[in-house]
Amino acid sequence: MQIIDGKKIRDDVLDGLQRRIQKLPNPPVFCDVLVGNDPASVQYVDMKLKAAASVGIQTHKAEFPEDISTEALVVEIKKIAEIPHIAGIIVQLPLPKHIDVKTVLNAIPAQYDVDALGDSVALDFYTSVPTFIPPTAAAVLTMIASMGIDMTDRNVVIAGRGVLVGKPVAHLLAVRGISVQNVDSETPEPWRFFRTADVLISAVGKPGLITGDMLKKGVVIIDAGTSEFNGAIAGDVDRKSVEKMAFALAPVPGGVGPVTVAMLMQNVVISAERLAGVKE
Repeated sequence: MQIIDGKKIRDDVLDGLQRRIQKLPNPPVFCDVLVGNDPASVQYVDMKLKAAASVGIQTHKAEFPEDISTEALVVEIKKIAEIPHIAGIIVQLPLPKHIDVKTVLNAIPAQYDVDALGDSVALDFYTSVPTFIPPTAAAVLTMIASMGIDMTDRNVVIAGRGVLVGKPVAHLLAVRGISVQNVDSETPEPWRFFRTADVLISAVGKPGLITGDMLKKGVVIIDAGTSEFNGAIAGDVDRKSVEKMAFALAPVPGGVGPVTVAMLMQNVVISAERLAGVKE
């Protein structure tokens, strides 16, 4: 079984972005908004800021107390949008329960919404020319493309219909003329669909959901599901049991995650190029 190395793909993408940034009149600025001090959130923010800095993107971590109100956070986001050369703003999720997440995400101006989570950018993505492609969905397609697979005659199955992976990946494939079978928790006996898959993309967040006895020989698996299991991050795929069945696996960790960060940085660079009137 071949392991699809997300870190190598990430590094290749970041190398290309660094060259594009050098053509800009000013280094772009990327801001990650962090509310509270959840250790996992702090780690994710620092990882993204490190990736940004590595390619020449200037970084800004906007930290706020956990008890900040929705209204106050919206005011702060509007201030961030006025920073010179700002090209990307994201809000680290999850937010505290008292905050209206949708209101906060929609406070990010569309031209800076590089996570593609606000209503305006999401609407453009599904109905017209997309402002940005959701980073995790872009990462999934980038990993499939790295295998050189012709998807037109392949049976593609997606487990999960979430707004971060399942739904946007299905849309991206559909607009490319690729038929997709989408299953979720309400699908009776979803393993029946897994067994037909040439390409299986899983984004459920249930450790060990997919095992070797559910698959046909030669399947390519992109594991985009993450959850905590026994104190560590785990994917949906039982890696050991699928080894004899899968042709290739993008595992958790080290697969989709690193590429998602690279796709996020790509959106920042796209934003900066548009604002500066620079063509790639």
